[in-house]
Formats: sequence, C-alpha cells, structure tokens
Amino acid sequence: MTVVDTVSSAAQPAVAPTEAPDAQAPSPFVLTLTCQDQVGIVHAVTEFLLAHGANINEHQQFDDTVHRVVHLRTAFTGPSELSLETLETNFVPIADRFGMSYRIHDQTPPRLLVMVSKSGHCLNDLIFRWRAGGLGGEIALVASNHEDLRPMAEAAGLPYVHIPVSPATKEEAEQRMLDLVEEHDIDLVVLARYMQILSDDLCRALEGRAINIHHSFLPGFKGARPYHQAYERGVKLVGATAHYVTADLDEGPIIEQEVIRVDHTHDPRALSTVGQDAEALALSRAVRWHCERRVLLEGSSTVVFR
Repeated sequence: MTVVDTVSSAAQPAVAPTEAPDAQAPSPFVLTLTCQDQVGIVHAVTEFLLAHGANINEHQQFDDTVHRVVHLRTAFTGPSELSLETLETNFVPIADRFGMSYRIHDQTPPRLLVMVSKSGHCLNDLIFRWRAGGLGGEIALVASNHEDLRPMAEAAGLPYVHIPVSPATKEEAEQRMLDLVEEHDIDLVVLARYMQILSDDLCRALEGRAINIHHSFLPGFKGARPYHQAYERGVKLVGATAHYVTADLDEGPIIEQEVIRVDHTHDPRALSTVGQDAEALALSRAVRWHCERRVLLEGSSTVVFR
C-alpha cells in the first residue's frame, strides 16, 4: 500500500512577538487504527485530515500480510480551534465504512500510577526520565506494599501511598489500587518491580493499561534466586521483558525486550546489576512508546511504531 500525503504543507504565518505564545499554536493529535486490509484506507484518512485543515507530521503503517490487517499511526496538527470531540465525531463514518478499530488522542500526556515494592532501580529511572521530559507521560503518584521507596518518591515531589498486602487483605489492597486509578484519573499503571501477583479480576480491569517488567534469562529461571541459578548455569545473555499485564503470569503481549551479553566473570551480584539495567531500559521504553500512542495491541502480540 502506497502512502500519499495529500495534506497541504504551506507555511503558516509567523506569530507576532506581541501575541500570546499559544494563541495560534496548532493543536497536535495522534490517530491510531486497525482494520482489515482494503483499498482506500490511507486515502480516506488523508482526505479526512485535509478537510479539517490538518497537516501530517508523522505517518507509519504496518500491513500484516499474514492476517491481512492494516495497523496505522498518524501524528498530525490542526488549527488551534480544532477539537478532539470534532475529530472523533466526524471520523465515525470513515471508521464504520472500513470497519476500523481506532482512537484519536490529543496532546494531553497520560497520567501514570507507578507500583513498586523494595527494588528502586526502575522507579529511579522512570523518575529521572519524567523530570527530564522524556517519559511521554506524567507520574501522578507512587504506591507500594512497602515503605522502603518513600524517600525516593517524595524527594521527587511525588505522593507516596502505602498499601500493605497480605493473603487476608489482598482483595482489599487491589480495590484500593483501583480506587487510586479512579481518584487520580490514571491512564496507565506501571508495575516497576511490584512483587505481587495480581488477581485475574484486577488484570481484566486493567487490560491494555498496565505494563509489567520482569527478567528474562536465556534459558529462563523461575523461582527463588534466579541470578544464582543463572550463574550456576553459566548464562551468556541476561535480559528483561516489558509487557502488558494479563491473567497469564508474565505472558502478556510483549512491548519491548532488552538483552545484554555477559560472560564467566559475572558473579550473581554482577548479573543482578546487569539485569537491573536491562529492566530499567526495557520498562522506560515500553512506557514511553505507550504514552506516545506507538503501541497497538493485536491479540496476544503488539505492533510498535518506534
């Protein structure tokens, strides 16, 4: 399928220095869609954007020839008066005609709830990227089943909520997490080494909006002391997998994986350090790509427009 950008690229008049900086600023949006492959999809999208005075800034698509499905992501800007509601309403006839599953997003950054336990490497990395403006979303608060990472969160000016978890209080704790999602308008829950297994009901409630990270050795080692097991077997690759949360433990649709080569000089402690680096990198990329609307779910897999 050939992509043709039919949207006018004529330069816009410069804003006079005396005007408010955002008075005539174009409004940025992102359209993502999935549908069966058929003639006219790109033409319909670009024609729609042209009709609304929009300019395409970035267009990516993947034609899945195995399943005959098209995945598309188009970032565009429109006139300052163009609203998300107008776009959503006016796009319905096109979506219906092609049988599209779609979303249109404005520039509002997603709000994140970060769940942690005792290990702080992933939280520290997320906070750094958030404060540097490179995470793509806004960390609204941090919650944990332990108090260990409160100083790290509060030093960054983030609210920290302690939610103790025991077999007797697990259901209550999970309801508290859902309450936080509701109270703080959370768009994405990030399990940044949160060492609790979520119930099937909670996984379903957070479907498509919760990301987890876990180590992934080649071969894999489950259970206690995985880095000691890896050392004993002489692994040569250490990695991490970031994925959406599902009821199948650590088997949700994969967003990103990081692999780092190691050798016989890496003792269990060194392997753990390398593994933490891999976890932080994979998780931050997955979160950023999700926040930038670059991840499209496709069954048990994903399409990621980097």
